[in-house]
Amino acid sequence: MEFFLIFLGAVLVNNFVLVQFLGLCPLMGVSKQVETSVGMGMAVTFVMTVAAAVSWLIEHYILVPFEIEFLQTVAFILVIASMVQLVEMFLNKMSPSLYRSLGIFLPLITTNCAIMGMALLMVQEQYTFIQSVIFGIGAGVGFTIALVLLAGLREELDYADVPVPLKGAGIAFIIAGLLSVAFTGFGGLV
Repeated sequence: MEFFLIFLGAVLVNNFVLVQFLGLCPLMGVSKQVETSVGMGMAVTFVMTVAAAVSWLIEHYILVPFEIEFLQTVAFILVIASMVQLVEMFLNKMSPSLYRSLGIFLPLITTNCAIMGMALLMVQEQYTFIQSVIFGIGAGVGFTIALVLLAGLREELDYADVPVPLKGAGIAFIIAGLLSVAFTGFGGLV
């Protein structure tokens, strides 16, 4: 039950994008098509999951024993950058069309503050290794849900009569705000 609550908390209650407002750049940049959003969401979920596991290991077996916790941010950035490079090489080889459609946003996963926030929050909450991995998966799934929801709504808005001043980013921010309000309602679940 504890693992389920950590997962549910990361997906809905403390959604990194819609509740904690981390990772808004890729949310707004990649959420124009559902297909691209699913690909980006899977990439971010993979990076978050592996980064959670590796960051926990580095924290507990290198930084704390050698009393060099002050290098935590640098170590986590190196882990995240390495994972993003792996994802980038994999997508370039296995799905060149998705690789091209993600464009500049794929390497920008490295600077996605949602991933760094997840790694730092995992340490702050003093999660065990398994709890950290579950938290990483949940955070990635929550990011993916937010991305796909916004992309689906933005695709539908292509057929709507949106006032000219609100077209594009304006209406996207309004929708993201409304989704955020909706996700805030999950606060009583966990």
